[in-house]
Amino acid sequence: MSNNLKTVGLLSLMTVLVFWLGYYFGGQGGLWIGVILAFGLNFVAYFFSDKMALAASRAKPVTEAELPEVYSIVRNLTTATGLPMPRLFIIESQQPNAFATGRNPSHAAVAVTTGILQLMNRAELEGVLAHELSHVQNRDILISSVAAMLAAALSIFGRMALFMGGGRDDRNNPLAGIATLLSLVLAPIAAMIIRMAISRSREFQADRSGAEITGQPLQLASALAKLEAGTSQVAMNVNPAVSQLFIADPLHAFKGRRGGGLMSLFSTHPAVPDRIARLQAMANLF
Repeated sequence: MSNNLKTVGLLSLMTVLVFWLGYYFGGQGGLWIGVILAFGLNFVAYFFSDKMALAASRAKPVTEAELPEVYSIVRNLTTATGLPMPRLFIIESQQPNAFATGRNPSHAAVAVTTGILQLMNRAELEGVLAHELSHVQNRDILISSVAAMLAAALSIFGRMALFMGGGRDDRNNPLAGIATLLSLVLAPIAAMIIRMAISRSREFQADRSGAEITGQPLQLASALAKLEAGTSQVAMNVNPAVSQLFIADPLHAFKGRRGGGLMSLFSTHPAVPDRIARLQAMANLF
């Protein structure tokens, strides 16, 4: 299944869960209350996502005179893709990393750490920046905002179950209390799992799109290998709420060795070996 098709499927599944739970616990009125609340919160987050992400990561604007190579690479990439030139920022951190944010290409921002500039050669840095611009081109901030809205709605309906004591037709059902408790616990977990799966699918897609822009998948593969080593050794003080924006998990050093199996369901980023393997497979087709 393609990354884009997988994203559509996951968003559709989350939407169905939202409508079903909302109607089950509150009827049509309860459904719209939850959706409106979730939409309102994430509408604000969407329009201010760039400011919040940049503030949370302590990113500072940087001029072309200060960072000429990055400006040169980004300008070449935006010319190739037809994207507007984004605002560029730098994060004072020894951890190699980068992220993009902004509600649309005209309001995009790309941030890089001082660590990634010290670690990467120009080709690898180009691969990373192409990945980040792909997030902008693919409207991944919008997709993540929609996913966050639906996840918030599911959590709201889970809490509605606690106060309403079950579905509208289950007031005298002795099993209603059990169903209510399960909904309270499982709805937020289901929302988190689906949201993390969407995040991972968008990372895979940005890898692919970025490699298509440069025509050099192995540039990004090499960069990812360095990022995996760097993020595991150097910690980065960043708000967990924005960690999924980064090309590599900035909290990797705090989490230690990434767990497999069920633990991978709660990961914002795909396993780096899987990402590298996909890029190597792409390189064989070029």
